Formats: sequence, structure tokens, C-alpha cells
Amino acid sequence: MKKSSIHNDPFRAKLAHSHPTTGVVVDRETVELKRLEKRIGRVHLQQRLGIEADHATQIFGRGRTFFHIENWYSIHALIRLTLRGLGLYRRGLHNAAAIQIRHNEVVMPRLPLPFDGFTLLHLSDLHLDMDDGYPAALIERLRQVDYDVCVMTGDFRAKTYGPHEAAIEALAQVRPHLRGPVYAVLGNHDSIRMVPAIEALGITLLLNESVMLERDGANLHLAGIDDPHYFQMENFDKAARNIPPDAPAILLSHSPEPYQRAAHAGFDLMLSGHTHGGQIRLPGNIALMTNADCPRDFCWGAWRYHAMHGYTSVGSGSSVVGVRFNCPPEITLHRLRAQPAQ
Repeated sequence: MKKSSIHNDPFRAKLAHSHPTTGVVVDRETVELKRLEKRIGRVHLQQRLGIEADHATQIFGRGRTFFHIENWYSIHALIRLTLRGLGLYRRGLHNAAAIQIRHNEVVMPRLPLPFDGFTLLHLSDLHLDMDDGYPAALIERLRQVDYDVCVMTGDFRAKTYGPHEAAIEALAQVRPHLRGPVYAVLGNHDSIRMVPAIEALGITLLLNESVMLERDGANLHLAGIDDPHYFQMENFDKAARNIPPDAPAILLSHSPEPYQRAAHAGFDLMLSGHTHGGQIRLPGNIALMTNADCPRDFCWGAWRYHAMHGYTSVGSGSSVVGVRFNCPPEITLHRLRAQPAQ
């Protein structure tokens, strides 16, 4: 068995430094993970790290779906080759860069009047290191929108394993163009090792946690769960622990798959991504694949389950292959209303 060492890992070596008093080499990543353990709990951290190590490149098995095309890298090349042969590849690349601005109005009966008109900018499935030109295209769209708070529903990097520095560097380019508070959750492509670097950019990750937004003396709760699709690390009890039973609350979840549990937990609105809306759709709005174990009606756009509203973004970026057909990428503005617009 090959032993790992900070001395032959350039990322970890970069983070290593000597303690000023003892001279003992301290791995900064280890220090950050220890801090994270105190925050989210030993079991959560160990399970997340263990699953990442054991199943990072697994194509079949695990998670809520049996097949994981994002890990089948040989098929990615075949898809590209096929699209080139059909003369569609350049068109698909162009489609993937044409980010749309979508608007969604949500009536929340429990919403306090001071939050009427409150707007959330929703970004999802950025896969920031998929294409060097993508951050610039996203920034151009971000300059055109106005909102109160930004939320991000996971998948910051393209691959499901390996180095994540490129995704963090791209996120660092985008972050100055996001105004106000930014809250996010991890997706199935994201390592929990990315948490310190993401939060160092001024983005609060909600790892089965919640925060309270305040406006003119009124409160609105925002919770987030860890990836429920592949890692299945969602914990509704922890996420809702500090939310009073009758308080208005919004849930961030990478995937819409746990929609039933979210509704029965009392959330008013669930915002998700993960599915990419299929990313490649046939004429007639037929998605070839959504990679989600839930009804197709919940795999893109606005939906409702019992009293809970939901919205599944088709994603701002692209995965597997950087192309889109009949399913343009989006950034979404959710406008909250205490009552229907007159």
C-alpha cells in the first residue's frame, strides 16, 4: 500500500508550515479539517472523507441512481467524437455559453411582509473548471441582475475527484461579482476538503446547518443539506434544528431527490440543481438523462409538492461534455411574495 506524504503532494506541501516554537511540520489542511470536525461532527466528516476515497471514480452502484455517467470518462470522449462527426459540437459549445436569466415568483403564505419582494439569485452546477472561458461568460450575466442574497446549490468543480484548485481559482474570479451575502451547499462533484477554501472567499457553506436572515425586525430561515445524491449525507434534523416549527424557511439541496422529506420537514421552498435539466434534450423537451431518482416534473423548473414550492435549476454550467442542446444554462432570480401580485 502506497503511503501518502505532504512532501510528494504539491497541494498539501504548499499548505505545510513549521510551528514557530516546536519546529514540527503542521499540515494546514489537517488543521482546517479539525476545525470543520468540531463544527459538523466527527461522524459526518469521516463518512464524507471515507466515501470520497472509496468511491470517487465509481461508475455503477452507490447513491440514489445506479449509473454515474460523470465518472465514465471514456464515454465522454465518444460523445465529443460523435458530435463532431455530426457537425454539432461547435453549436453545442455555443449553446452552453449562452446563459439565460430566468425569473421565478414564489408566493409564501408564511413570509413576513418585510420580505415581500426579497430576491434570491440562484446559481447551480457551475463546474467552474470545465471551460477556461466560462467564468467570464458567467460574470457578464451577473452584471445584469439585481438581488438581495445569492444562493448556490453545489457542484463547483467538473470532476468528482482529484485536484480542486482550478475550480477554486475560477470561483475566486466570480466571487467579487456576487453582491451581498452568499450561501451554498456542496454537490456530488465537490469534496468536503474544498470547504475552507470556498469559505475563505466569503461564501458560507451550509453543511446540514441553517442561518437566519433579518429584515426590518422580521426573520427568514435558510437551511442547507450536504449532498443527498451520491454521498447521501443530508441530515434534516440537524439542518432544521434551530428553525422554530412555524417559521418561514427555505432549503438548499444539491438535488431535488429528497423533496418528500423536505416538505414533511416543514420547508416552504426548496431550491435545487444537479439534473442539468438533462443538458441534452431531444425535440419535444425530452431529456435523455436527468441522473435523479425523482419524478421528471421535479427535474427542472418550478414545481410543488403538498404545501412546499420547489425549483430545480437546469444549471449555470455543463457537465460530462461542455455542450447543451434544447436546454440552455441559466441563472435564476427567485422573487418571494407574501401574497400574489395584483
